[in-house]
Amino acid sequence: MPSFDIVSEVDLHELSNTVDQTNREIMNRFDFKGSKAHIEYNQDTLTLHAENEFQLKQMTDILYKKSAKRGIDIAAFTVGEPEIQNHQARLQVTVKQGIDKENAKIIVKMIKASKIKVQASIQSEQIRVTGKKRDDLQQIMTLLRKEDMDLPLQFNNFRD
Repeated sequence: MPSFDIVSEVDLHELSNTVDQTNREIMNRFDFKGSKAHIEYNQDTLTLHAENEFQLKQMTDILYKKSAKRGIDIAAFTVGEPEIQNHQARLQVTVKQGIDKENAKIIVKMIKASKIKVQASIQSEQIRVTGKKRDDLQQIMTLLRKEDMDLPLQFNNFRD
């Protein structure tokens, strides 16, 4: 029986490359000369350090551009509120990994509402979709790509 998995993952190696490229561009840009602006990367959080809020906005724009070039969907980033103290500004950006239970339930409801003859089951942070025909599974993929979800979805482990 054909099946595939719906996941929401960010390639951590590509993310570290993105952070390195962003730091390199920040060091070379004229508007950041003499400042101690940089990005720290710890597991699933990025911490942007700058002197003011304007520089933080510039850094997030650079981060988004570099992420898009490396194939990372910017919907995977959750940007917090900037913390400004003296001449230091920080911004926490968390990277979403996996599909949480609420979004998984919404996706399963969408699949069932489509009336396509497939079964969807939630398995921890991913959703397994099985059906009798390969075409039905491809219809589900196109349906989910058209929907405007707040998290990036990937389809893997497609088996016939």
